[in-house]
Amino acid sequence: MATTPLRSIPVHLFTGFLGSGKSTLIRRLIEHKPAGERWAVLINEFGQVGIDQTMFESRDDVIVKALPGGCLCCQLAFVLQATLVNLLHRHRPDRLLIEPSGLGHPAGLLDTLRSEAFADVLVVQDIVALLDPARLDDPRAREHDTFNDQLTMADAVVLTMTDRAGPQAVAAAEAFVQQLWPPKKWVAYAAHGELDVNVLMESGCHHSPAAGSVNDRHASLRDPGAQMLVLDEFVTQAPQPGHPEAASGQALGYHTLGWRWSPAEVFDLDRLTLVLDRLPSGLRVKGVLHTDAGWRLYNRGEGAASLTVSAWRQDSRLEVIGEAAVMPPADDLLAAIHACRVSGEEVDALP
Repeated sequence: MATTPLRSIPVHLFTGFLGSGKSTLIRRLIEHKPAGERWAVLINEFGQVGIDQTMFESRDDVIVKALPGGCLCCQLAFVLQATLVNLLHRHRPDRLLIEPSGLGHPAGLLDTLRSEAFADVLVVQDIVALLDPARLDDPRAREHDTFNDQLTMADAVVLTMTDRAGPQAVAAAEAFVQQLWPPKKWVAYAAHGELDVNVLMESGCHHSPAAGSVNDRHASLRDPGAQMLVLDEFVTQAPQPGHPEAASGQALGYHTLGWRWSPAEVFDLDRLTLVLDRLPSGLRVKGVLHTDAGWRLYNRGEGAASLTVSAWRQDSRLEVIGEAAVMPPADDLLAAIHACRVSGEEVDALP
């Protein structure tokens, strides 16, 4: 029996600088997904370890793929096409959601989505840029080329973290968006990461005749011979107890430090959060960790941290991203984290 050709699959691209809430927003959208649709989600993280995908619970009608270790427009550009072909033909989704790295430039990604390989197969919908009003007070973001390029290339803007921002900050963000060129089709609000799924379903097509151009900093990172890790439903072998796996990288003026631990290793939650909360405020910190209070997801951006229950059980992971000037020494941070581990006898006693 012949397989029906893949045609006109809507693609929703969510851009936004580090910590703007992309993964949270997509996870909330999934909770309200139409019952008859099968979604595929492609997540790209600048860091090497892969934290964001641990936020997504396994389910039959949502397929999640992860491409950690760079951004889709440069380091991962040459593996993106093969990953998409495999994802589309293997799972045949009704809708595709893509979350690029917070440091990713959308132009290179658009080049791939609009290439001959996906002609008549993919239809790029309104590109949505997420903006945390607090970012407008941070000159490191306001002056960053990628931050501005993401907003310029977007068709629409979603203001996130509005539940944390005061009325003046939200009003300033609204005024900032109104001044953007080209003008945006629509502006929405996502307090607590909640965006009406109908906004997504009713969005139009990306209308720009050209994808734009990748800026020089991104273009210089393109490496056609690069070998990148593709996580298939995040099935990776867990490290052995006492032997965490470390990963680090740097590009676009940012550095990353990350580790994975055996799920058998348990951390004291109070001591660990104290260590993480004391890290410099300019750092982006994400982790999913096995603690004496259960599995917890730690998420910190712009100095505000959250701690929630996590369904992830395969391993503990932690990632720190920031500019070199505020990055802690890797050995010192690892030692401080390991000092928070529960002793072996207490681990054995845990349920």
